[in-house]
Parts: sequence; C-alpha cells; structure tokens
Amino acid sequence: MKTTVVRKATTLALAAFAALGGLAHAADKSVTQPEMNYQAGASPLAGEPMYQSSNPKAPPMTQAEFDKARNIYFQRCAGCHGVLRKGATGKPLTPDITLSKGTDYLKVFIKYGSPAGMPNWGTSGELSDDEVDLMARYIQQDPPQPPEFGMADMKKTWKVVIPPDQRPTKKMNNYNISNIFSTTLRDAGEIALIDGDTKQIINVIKTGYAVHISRLSASGRYLFVIGRDAKINMIDLWMAKPDTVAEVRVGLEARSVDTSKYKGYEDKLAIAGSYWPPQYTIMRGDTLEPLKIVSTRGMTVDKQEYHPEPRVASIVASHFKPEWVVNVKETGKTLLVDYSDINALKTTEIGTARFLHDGGLDSTHRYFMVAANQSNKIAAIDLKEGKLAALIDVGKIPHPGRGANFVHPKYGPVWSTGDLGDDGISLIGTDPVHHKAQAFKVVETIKSQGGGSLFIKSHPKSHHLYVDNPLNPDPAISHTVAVYDINNLTKGYTVLPIAQWAGLNDGGAMRVVQPEYNKAGDEVWFAVWSAKDKQSAIVVVDDKTLKLKAVIKDPRLITPTGHFNVYNTQNDIY
Repeated sequence: MKTTVVRKATTLALAAFAALGGLAHAADKSVTQPEMNYQAGASPLAGEPMYQSSNPKAPPMTQAEFDKARNIYFQRCAGCHGVLRKGATGKPLTPDITLSKGTDYLKVFIKYGSPAGMPNWGTSGELSDDEVDLMARYIQQDPPQPPEFGMADMKKTWKVVIPPDQRPTKKMNNYNISNIFSTTLRDAGEIALIDGDTKQIINVIKTGYAVHISRLSASGRYLFVIGRDAKINMIDLWMAKPDTVAEVRVGLEARSVDTSKYKGYEDKLAIAGSYWPPQYTIMRGDTLEPLKIVSTRGMTVDKQEYHPEPRVASIVASHFKPEWVVNVKETGKTLLVDYSDINALKTTEIGTARFLHDGGLDSTHRYFMVAANQSNKIAAIDLKEGKLAALIDVGKIPHPGRGANFVHPKYGPVWSTGDLGDDGISLIGTDPVHHKAQAFKVVETIKSQGGGSLFIKSHPKSHHLYVDNPLNPDPAISHTVAVYDINNLTKGYTVLPIAQWAGLNDGGAMRVVQPEYNKAGDEVWFAVWSAKDKQSAIVVVDDKTLKLKAVIKDPRLITPTGHFNVYNTQNDIY
C-alpha cells in the first residue's frame, strides 16, 4: 500500500511539473540548495495591508486564510514569482494559469518542488500539509496589489533630524573617519559604526529593516544606508558621535542608494531605487528631500513584452559624467540617468540582459560590470561612451557583490565574480587598450569551495583574493573562506576557519559573509552571521600572514551581515 501511495504521489508530481512547465528545463538545469536559499528571501511587503479580490472561479478562502497565505507568499515566494505573481526569476502564477491546473496539481507542485527551480516546500518541512493546501488555493485567487508609494507618501516619512545649517562646520571627533566600517545588523534593523583602528563600536544606529547596502557621499562626510523596507538614513560622520541627520522612506521595498559624485555635483543629490513600487527617486543630497520619482515599468529587453514590476536592483555613480547607472532587474535594461538637470531628465537606455542584480566598476572606473544572474551573464557598460561594451557568458547565477579587481600575471587587469549556483569564479579581462585580445572575455575560470558564494574581494595593495560561500549547505564551507594567491592561482586556495576563530560556542547556525578590506589594505574583515538570539562576531584577518588578528564581540552585534569600509566604498576600491 505504501509503495502504491508513493508511486501515485510521484506520478501526480511529474504531471504537475509538466503542467506548469517545470520539466521544460529539467534536463539542463538542476537547482542547488544555495540557489533555493538565495531565492526564497523574505519581502517586507508581507506586513503591508492589501485588498482581497474574490475570484468566483477560485477555491473559497476566508479573510483569515487569505491573510495568512499572503504573508507566506511574501515571506517565501515573491522574490521568485514577483509581487503581482507575473513571474520574475520564477514562473508566473496568475489565475489564468493556475485555475486550469486545479488545487490537487498545485499542492503536489508546492510540496515536492520541481527540477526547474521550485523548492520542495512540503517535503523539506518548511510548510505543513495544511499550509501547502492553503497556498495551492491562494495562488488561484486574483493577486492582491500592494499600494503605490508616491510623493505625498514619501513626504509624510521625510524627517530632517538636524538641518544643514545646524550641523558641524568641521569634523568634531577624533575618529579616523576613512577607516570606519558601516556594519549591517540585519534582523535588529540597525547598523553599527565600528572604528577600524581600535575595533571599538562608535555607535549603533536605528535604521530600516535589513539594511542592504551602505554608500558614501563624494566628500566622504555622509553615509547613506537603505533597508529592505526602503527606509534611508543619512548619517553625518563629522558629528562628535556620528548619527542620523535625515531620513525618508522611498517605497515599500528597496535595495539600492547612491549619491552624485561627478565634479561639480559632489554631495548635491542622492538616488534610491525601489523593488516596490518599481521606480527610483531623486533626493536632495543634504536633507533627503524627495524631488523626483521615475517609474521603471516597461517592456522587457528580450521579448519586448510589458512587465508591471521591474525592480531597481543596483545603482552606481559614474566617475565620467553626471550620471547614475540604474539597473532594472526584470526588463534587463541599464539606464544612464543624467542628473545635470533633473527638471529635464535625460536617460540613455541600454539593453543588456534580464534579471540584472549587483555589480561594480573595473579598476579604471570606466566600465560597470553587472550580473544578469538568472541569464548567467555579466554585462560590461562603457560609462565614457555610454554604450554596451559586451555581454559575457559566465557561470551559474553570478553574484559578485561589487566584484574584485586585480592584475592577472598573464592576462592583465581582470574583474572577477563568484557564483551562487556552481563552484566557478570567472575572471574577465577589462583592459581593451593593452590586452585587447582578452578584453571583456572570461580569461580564466578557477574553482571555489562550492556554490552559495555572495561576495568576492581583493585590494590594490594585496596579492590575495577572498571568496565566501555563506549559502552553501555544508557548514565546512559556509563557516570558512577561500583565499587565493593572485600571483599563483594554479596552486588553488587556502581555507581560513573564520567561524572557528570567532569562538562562538552557543550552537548558532553561523555563516561567514562578505570579505571587506580596511583602508590600508592590510586587514580583511568578515561577518560571522548567526541567528538573532545567538551570538555573532566580526573576525579580522591579517592579509599579509592570513592569521587571525582580532575578534570583535558585543551583545549589540545582532546578525551582522554586510560591512562597508568608508574609504573603499567612497572611492570604489574593490
């Protein structure tokens, strides 16, 4: 009897996968645990009120069931399938597709997963059978739409804590500001400012939820951080105790912020990109007053089809022109936004590849290298000429952070990225003048410890390359980092036991994430990220000897993840 039931479940699962297109890629694409860990990230939209639209053809749901299912969807599913379920990196789950499949098919699909990318939510224990049934009925309902977030909404959240004319006219502290680290305390909704010289915490500042990145003004005086809930804090590093001087919320979910850095526009403007609503906002650089909102809804670069929620993934300030590089995820477009006159905004639209994510500049700052992660490509954008230099095929789901620049002993200047979906590290030539044959091509692929890499880092004063793997399911890998000698890449990597060096013994699920150099380039900092109710730490490694140099522990260091050195971030050194 048991064998018959299993066979029946397997048959239903295969039918469900085929009905939803799941088997279309099963032969050529397998989904790894690191990919599942990455794609299933929670969305702040889970807590937003939304209207239940009743579809008479859909299975009945009470308001309580609908609200519970909506919360699960935005916690587990929206990152892949989109806010409106129109499809993003995952397939569309709109009623025109799901209703014809029926609840039984959908339950099996949700429970068992798919070789094409659907996690096995039921058999993994993430969802109970009742929750699987709930979600199967939910995705047959009309998708609820979160509210828009326009200028009036932003103005209600805008707060100038200390006006510009009341701020210091000179630096009022003795900190070596250029060597301060801004460290995300993810689940606490805070950042810690840590003195890179003394390794002491300067201040812990309340921010939005899960700060995604920290960016600096051109002068290096102001630090901007943005949470996943789209709240921006502007922090004045000149104050006796650096703290927030202005804040605003630019949407309901976001990832990116930067400032105007071109000569003559230093510290004048700031920009932030939102996941929802799909738009970017230009603000005053000294107060965060929102000045202009621009929607990113539009046609995709490949099929030329309208997409209702193209998320703004990453933004970087050009060093060549008064422009921001705005990368739009779902449409696969890189926008060069000219901020010299925001009342007559000029935008250059460059078609690259879909699902743009993160990236960084090459060593000359002329080329922006951005990962189109689900397309397995890196797009090289020429910021001087304002055009696409190349689309480069790389490994499975590249996730470079800002990448790593160094001089390869054979191929000259390269920019590098690790992958989430495999163990490859792609080294891409970036010198079309002296190394034309290697320019914008993968000149070498080296092996890492495994998949699940989020960040890769080097420094002009170092001969090392560091690669993390925090989303790898093997603790022997996620607790360590791989280090390569740039001058002898063929000898492979050295493994540093970062989590072991942290000396945390409370049973937390530690993950080592984001190598970050200090200003001098002789130390590398790592976050040892544990659970919210467990102890975490920052581990500092001597780059010359690869030995432990310091461990920073403090009860206030709750779930540290990203950390950004002021000088390196300000000057795009990585």
